[in-house]
Amino acid sequence: MSETHAFELTHDIDLAATPEQVWAAIATGPGIDSWFMGRNEIEPRVGGETRMAMPGFDATGTVTAYEPGHRFGYRSPEAEDGSFMAFEYLIEGRDGGSTSLRLVHSGVLAGNWEDEYDALRKGNPLYLRTLQQYLEHFAGRTAVPVAAFGPQQADQDIVWAAVTEACGLSKDVKEGDAARLTFGGREISGVVDTALEPSFLGVRTDDALLRFVGRQGFILTGHHVFAGIDRETAEQEWTAWLAEVFN
Repeated sequence: MSETHAFELTHDIDLAATPEQVWAAIATGPGIDSWFMGRNEIEPRVGGETRMAMPGFDATGTVTAYEPGHRFGYRSPEAEDGSFMAFEYLIEGRDGGSTSLRLVHSGVLAGNWEDEYDALRKGNPLYLRTLQQYLEHFAGRTAVPVAAFGPQQADQDIVWAAVTEACGLSKDVKEGDAARLTFGGREISGVVDTALEPSFLGVRTDDALLRFVGRQGFILTGHHVFAGIDRETAEQEWTAWLAEVFN
């Protein structure tokens, strides 16, 4: 068996939303679809099943805590190498209708655990940032999640340079910059809401949270589109877009 390593990461974020809105975002399938990864389903009870599906990847888990408006948790099954992941969200209402949210992400990593731990340490705050953007700009709406994968590149610097250029941005992009890209024969404009070189770019448009995620030359989209689209068609179109960008 490969070497294993237990870990625990804690992240806190203040959200301009009520505890009820936050609960709907973190503890229901449509809510999670609107800011996290893949297509999600939650069986609303302790012991219920969680399901997440992305192209070529499916994951299940078990609900470990279910206290509406206060606490939600789930855990993946233990793999043969002993690895697993557990997530717990703690909700606390604040004055003025805002909410403090704490995410405790724990579990056991195996194999090349240092790289995976580093990716989780950096990635969790970025997904919480997307949750923040969702609740601030699209609260009460449900997104269609769009996951598409691009061709492997030699390194992440190549990915970053190509994605920023395709979005009409410089490599030293910062939050608040105007973004503009051509997709499906039309021009899409938006604003950069998250930028972490060289691994994560977030662009908010009038009807979408566009997320470009890269690591070690790997690139995918984790978009959340708040408009009537066909998911499979959109994923095919974004796959073609990525192939053109990296051609």
